[in-house]
Amino acid sequence: MINCGIIGFGKMGQIRARSIEESGIGRVSCVYDPSTIESSPYRVVPTDLEVLSDPEVNAVFVCTPNHRIKPLVIAALQAGKHVFSEKPPGKCAGDVEEMIAAEQSSAGKTLMFGFNHRHHGSIQKMKQIIDSGSMGRVLWMRGRYGKEVDETFFSGWRADPALAGGGIMLDQGIHMLDLFLHLGGGFDEVHAFVSNLFWKIEGIEDNVFAILRSSKTGACASLHSTMTQWRYLFSLEVFCERGALVLNGLKTNSGAYGDEDLAIKHNDVDPEEGRFEREEHIIYHSDTSWLNEVKMFFSSIESASPVKLGSSQDALALMRVMDKIYAR
Repeated sequence: MINCGIIGFGKMGQIRARSIEESGIGRVSCVYDPSTIESSPYRVVPTDLEVLSDPEVNAVFVCTPNHRIKPLVIAALQAGKHVFSEKPPGKCAGDVEEMIAAEQSSAGKTLMFGFNHRHHGSIQKMKQIIDSGSMGRVLWMRGRYGKEVDETFFSGWRADPALAGGGIMLDQGIHMLDLFLHLGGGFDEVHAFVSNLFWKIEGIEDNVFAILRSSKTGACASLHSTMTQWRYLFSLEVFCERGALVLNGLKTNSGAYGDEDLAIKHNDVDPEEGRFEREEHIIYHSDTSWLNEVKMFFSSIESASPVKLGSSQDALALMRVMDKIYAR
């Protein structure tokens, strides 16, 4: 069994704990949170340093606000632990480069970042179809990701730029951008508009409109990340030479985004006509992404093999594009 320590035992820390135990591969050895943990089935330690220094802990899960991710990841690697960290992977590409340096000096320890959306069943199906080449190359992509916020948002750390490092794009839109890179490859040309016209919190944007293009393939992508949607919305469209993949909804613990409805549209009969010959739908009613992700992390540890999804190099490529969006 892989003994795990969790730093940050709020919502995400508890989700990770359940997945660790469900995996049958790992177990939670201890947990720490700066707030009082009223009830926990696990051993609660008084400081994060005790998690890092515990000789029984093989892997550390960093489930903290953004500003603590980089120093804790580096400290855990230096302490000889494998590390799984929530997104974002720091506040900029420079942060990721520092974590990679610690990873490279860690004598083969595993570092993985939690880009959970890659592990959803609908996304896995989209990736499988794209990689098969059955629809030809990707021509363009469009993603919209929006949510509501209420008064509780303004009392939390996500509304503090010193703790969050950014607004809706770094908090949520980063998942959509990661899916663009995962499904469509790299994008080196970026234009973006970043605004906070409604909530007006300095350093915490409420909308980002970004246009991306790959100079290598010519593929383009359009992304809108927003917290003035006034409803929850997830929509991802990938259009290829001989068809399209259109995903609406995302299965989450809250259920706010609905089930995942993946439409697979084919125009392989006569693609030059530019119309769909047939269409099929797959509805995903359940979500096993949290468990799949933790199992992948443990598999990498056990086999001493590179992380397949959510590696530090994935994180670096992502944050380099993110830097361009914020630089606008």
